[in-house]
Amino acid sequence: MAIIGIVAIDRNLAIGKDGKLPWHYSSDMKFFKQTTVGNAVVMGRHTWETLGSPLKDRMNIVLSSRTDGASGKAVTLPNVRSVLNLAGALTRDLYVIGGAKVYQAFLPHLNRWIVTEIPLSVEDADTFMPSNFLEGFELYEVRQLDDELRAKFYERVSEARP
Repeated sequence: MAIIGIVAIDRNLAIGKDGKLPWHYSSDMKFFKQTTVGNAVVMGRHTWETLGSPLKDRMNIVLSSRTDGASGKAVTLPNVRSVLNLAGALTRDLYVIGGAKVYQAFLPHLNRWIVTEIPLSVEDADTFMPSNFLEGFELYEVRQLDDELRAKFYERVSEARP
């Protein structure tokens, strides 16, 4: 079982604008689905609310101190430790899918990153990845998703985790 961050970023590390993904690339959506199906995904409440429905064929976990809203459709857990405890009992990988606060909270616990590079600079983007999010990770694979997009795979090089 691995804990993997999966994110799409623009040239300035933007991941969102006005509470939404500021682009749509079908090859990125297809890659995300193929990568995460059959596994567990963890997201914050806002990301959950923007989905409209659970991600099909995945265990949906919502990280939130509020317990209303996701009942029956997702597992709602109040903190990172409770998600990690659940993940430890799983026989599948756990993908951290956002938003920014959730990525930040799981950063010390990630084994790998999958980063899709979006060839844009989104004007007025308001949500970004931290500039050091790949610190301690090493690139081990690059996959071309289509003519414009490529996904980069990183693995943690040091086991120094809290």
